[in-house]
Amino acid sequence: MPLVLRRLFISLLLMSTLALVGGLVGVRLHSPVLGTWSGAVLGLLVAGWRDARRAARLVDWLRGNLEGDAPRDGELWGEMAYRTERALRQRELAVQAERQRLGEFLRAIEASPNGVILLDADEQIVWLNQIAAVHLGLDPQRDLGQRITNLVRSPAFVSGLQAGESHEAISLPHYQSRLSLSLLVRAYGQGQRLLLTQDVTERLQAEAMRRDFVANVSHEIRTPLTVLVGFVETLANLPLAEDERQRLLAMMSQQTHRMQTLVSDLLTLAQLEGSPQPSADQWVSTQELLAQVEVEARGLSRGRHLIQFPDEATLHDQAADIAGFRTELLSALTNLTSNAVRYTPEGGRVSVSWTLRPSGGGTFEVRDTGIGIAREHLPRLTERFYRVDGSRSRETGGTGLGLSIVKHVAQRHGAELELESEPGKGSVFRLHFPAARVRVVAADQGRR
Repeated sequence: MPLVLRRLFISLLLMSTLALVGGLVGVRLHSPVLGTWSGAVLGLLVAGWRDARRAARLVDWLRGNLEGDAPRDGELWGEMAYRTERALRQRELAVQAERQRLGEFLRAIEASPNGVILLDADEQIVWLNQIAAVHLGLDPQRDLGQRITNLVRSPAFVSGLQAGESHEAISLPHYQSRLSLSLLVRAYGQGQRLLLTQDVTERLQAEAMRRDFVANVSHEIRTPLTVLVGFVETLANLPLAEDERQRLLAMMSQQTHRMQTLVSDLLTLAQLEGSPQPSADQWVSTQELLAQVEVEARGLSRGRHLIQFPDEATLHDQAADIAGFRTELLSALTNLTSNAVRYTPEGGRVSVSWTLRPSGGGTFEVRDTGIGIAREHLPRLTERFYRVDGSRSRETGGTGLGLSIVKHVAQRHGAELELESEPGKGSVFRLHFPAARVRVVAADQGRR
């Protein structure tokens, strides 16, 4: 039987019982009709009072903090209280689940490398992550509810925001540094907007470096090509004496060699950037490296400088192997030594050494008594095509890529490049290799 009908039946039964009792009492009082109606009314009042009391208990529970179980008074009101309690609990669990999902979503956005800001229809900040706060100089807690244009007054930002939804990124300067930012505006909901900020400093710098690189390569190759074209036209159109012709051919050979060197250095750089890291199980003897570098240095100097390399006894005491690629290590040392020879005047001294450090690592050092380098140029020496004196570099045969190659080789082998120089007092270049890349060779046991 349904609860409502059952509750109605119980109420009628109570009223009928009380009406019967009232009628019996009325017979004794010689008023049976009055007694019957009095009993029925009393039954109705009792049933109503019981329902009102149970309803009041349920209402009190609903008005409270809803802690504990709902009252279980009677079948009908108990069933209503149970179903109400269950519906509220289910809704509470659903709200908690939604809050948890929202929290996970916001934590995911917080972990994003991009800045995210949510604005309402009045351009007030609803939420922002820490990256956006750093980009725009905001506080993630204090600035909630604030109108963003009162906090960020950059003209580019304000105009981008007022323009509505943007399909292309808007460039913004960082509020207090040299960073470059981009801004995207997306509309959603009822007049709400999503702002996305991104740090594009590295990308813009890479694009600028790429443009400079292409321009420098084009310039470096065009110059000798122009000279060669002029020499070829001269040889083809003018009757020259044999000695003059030989002089032009020598100059053409020089320019050709310059282009070959440039292309070779470019290919070396491309190989360094695209090849896998050197393995730690290929060992190169420092004695063999120094021997080959010495041949290259003396051949370039042609007796014009005092070239000093470690003697046999010193090499024996400092004997070691380096883990890495032989060609890369040789390229780095050759570039350092060649630079020292090129920028040291005739009669100057160039010394090359290898030293084991107490920590287990080792250091190659190239020291010269050349023209030296001003302090302001030292941080940029390893940039591609950077020259302290462009005209002098071309005269000495340099491509402007040597130290960039050295830097890449050092990074790939876990080494550190150290530079010391002072105008008129020469320069010192050191390559510090870590202990993990150095294997000492025992004098009486061979290689370990």
